[in-house]
Amino acid sequence: MTQLTPIFTRYWDQPNSWTLETYAKHSGYEGLKKALGMPPADIIASVKDSGLRGRGGAGFATGVKWGFLPPPDGGPRYLVVNADESEPGTCKDIPLMMATPHFLIEGVAITSFAIGCNHAFIYLRGEVVHVYRRLLRAVEEAYAAGHLGKNIHGSGFDLDVTVHAGAGAYICGEETALLDSLEGRRGQPRLRPPFPAVAGLYARPTVVNNVESIASVAPILLYGDEWFSAMGTEKSKGYGFFSLSGHVKNPGQYEAPLGITLRELIDMAGGMRDENHPLKFWTPGGSSTPLFTQEHLDVPLDFDSVAAAGSMLGTRALQIFDDTTCVVRAVDRWTDFYKHESCGKCTPCREGTWWLKQILGRLEHGHGDEEDLEKLLDVCDNILGRSFCALGDGATSPVTSSIQYFRDEYLAHLTQGGCPFDRDASAVFAKENAHA
Repeated sequence: MTQLTPIFTRYWDQPNSWTLETYAKHSGYEGLKKALGMPPADIIASVKDSGLRGRGGAGFATGVKWGFLPPPDGGPRYLVVNADESEPGTCKDIPLMMATPHFLIEGVAITSFAIGCNHAFIYLRGEVVHVYRRLLRAVEEAYAAGHLGKNIHGSGFDLDVTVHAGAGAYICGEETALLDSLEGRRGQPRLRPPFPAVAGLYARPTVVNNVESIASVAPILLYGDEWFSAMGTEKSKGYGFFSLSGHVKNPGQYEAPLGITLRELIDMAGGMRDENHPLKFWTPGGSSTPLFTQEHLDVPLDFDSVAAAGSMLGTRALQIFDDTTCVVRAVDRWTDFYKHESCGKCTPCREGTWWLKQILGRLEHGHGDEEDLEKLLDVCDNILGRSFCALGDGATSPVTSSIQYFRDEYLAHLTQGGCPFDRDASAVFAKENAHA
């Protein structure tokens, strides 16, 4: 069995784990002190050599992304941390910022020094007020200790960090929509090129990275890139959070090397919640990734293996559903979310998610016919690859994959005149829509 690798989580259970005092007892900010004595180019090279890939979903090489910045021109450049964790099922960044925020702040300081940034931003969901307050307090502690501010540790390097609370929108998890929101505009994706590395925040060169990606920089600098790359798989180096939720006995955060399997994680979580109800389907990276089934239990959870099996590793949000769950209802609820969160900028996503919801709502309660399944796939085909950003693509994933693996369950809703798992709800739906 692949072993857990408690790095971010190794002292989450200690009293006041979020304070600078506790962080300092566990080599806190030693990585920053080491980095300040290195040429910035060597820091970027170390992150590249570690093999760290972005932990926000896409899995792009972090050091390579930093290298896209143009040469300095005397103007400002920015680091923006994407902490707008919104994907259904994803719950890794918020616990990290809540339990050990200084991992992120130290990573911000190291990254900023490496890319020549003197003002960094952490864009956080405004609904998580308790995390916002904790981050603000951690930033205050870092300033007071000289880890942020002017002439950090006598290096001549200055850095200010602003924690910004967003107004709450799934679309702001898309990096360019986040930048628009940070600038005070409505959060909608931008046309690219230019890419943020060339013209990002305030039209200046900008690096946008996920919380876990930036937090991983501090341990890499402290322990070395070879230490990090020794974990994981050949093309997916290191460790990460695997967030188990749903029908397991012990849901929670499991910090393990990339390449671990769901079978191993379920064993670590104590097994399914009820041994009489086996695993039915699951998401490898949140609801916007194609579903997996029991046949995928032994797929290594790394970027390439999951992609080869037909899905995406995404944010490693593992939502586990046993055979008491109606897959049609689950997909209908997810589609309702994407319809609501569509920013409306492009027609395929704005109109397509609305039609997906209408058709799925009927099918769940036994209305319509088998041709509706083909209509669903046709609508998905007109969204996929044609929407302005990845929200539209993500909305199609649970629909197409559920029809692929559970077509018989969709048909059962039609032949049985309603949801086999909840006939009362189907009866209410039929009564309410009798006039239609």
